[in-house]
Amino acid sequence: MHKVGNIKFVRYNGGNAKSPMETMTKGRIYGTVNKQGVLKSLTFYDSVNKRNKQIDLEGVPHKLNGVLTLPHVHYGYNHEEYRGTQADIKIVEKAVNSWYNRNKK
Repeated sequence: MHKVGNIKFVRYNGGNAKSPMETMTKGRIYGTVNKQGVLKSLTFYDSVNKRNKQIDLEGVPHKLNGVLTLPHVHYGYNHEEYRGTQADIKIVEKAVNSWYNRNKK
């Protein structure tokens, strides 16, 4: 689909957009795109190709400290919600800008 640096954008061919559980590329970041072309999440993988964290950009907001929040971060394979770091914010901005500007060269 589209690739910028170590971020590769993928579209799930089934029903709801799902991020890959594992990868063959160390340190890969996948941007999961739904059928409408909306960037739903960024999923980060570690040095042994396992999912390290996922940042949900779209979908159902989850409660963080009693407040419904999007985007939010899930670490590992657990589904506990966290706020993103400044580094997360920079990567999200890079991915969002790249995805939505990919055809505006």
